[in-house]
Parts: sequence; structure tokens; C-alpha cells
Amino acid sequence: QVQLVESGGGLVQAGGSLRLSCAASGRTFSINDMGWYRQAPGKQRELVATITRDKIRKYAESVKGRFTISRLNTRNTVDLQMNSLKVEDAAVYYCNARLEGGLDKWGQGTQVTVSS
Repeated sequence: QVQLVESGGGLVQAGGSLRLSCAASGRTFSINDMGWYRQAPGKQRELVATITRDKIRKYAESVKGRFTISRLNTRNTVDLQMNSLKVEDAAVYYCNARLEGGLDKWGQGTQVTVSS
């Protein structure tokens, strides 16, 4: 099994920055891609950014140029640096690990609130 624990959410003013962190434990050797997704009230969960073991990154168009995903394979961590936050970035952010065989594991979520 793989467990994911997120940290770093909170309240920030529009234009500010936050950094989210996620630490994986357990059978971490089975993890392929890692990433961040978010879900705002009344909306579907959406991809924010993903990163492969080889550090190939993918971003949602809405966050390109503002968010940066990074990963430390040696520590089994994935971070999301969020700059120039907008009110529409407010959501619960979930860490994701895609395992061998395509199974997805999720963290418990961390709330990001952006005030105008």
C-alpha cells in the first residue's frame, strides 16, 4: 500500500503564494507519476500538475507560468509551488500517486483559500 500525506494549505490573499507538500510512504517503489489535483465546491476534480519519475511535467493551462511542480524521488515527495494565486484557484488540493498497473492513490486533501 501507498499512503500520501499533504501539508501546506491555508488562507492567502490574491496575488500571494503557497507551497503544498506531499509525502508518500509504504510501497513507494510502485509509484510512477505523481501530481496534484483540485476540486472546488460544485465542480469536478481537475488536474493541476503532474510529474513523472523522469521529471517530465504537465500543467493545466490555467496554472501555467504560475505553479511549479517538483519531485524528490529519494524522499518520495512532491511539492507544488503556487504563485500569483487567484480567487479561482481556491479549492481542496489532492496529492495523487499513480502506481504500477494504473491504480491511483489519493491524499486526504488540503484546503487552499484565496481571498480577494
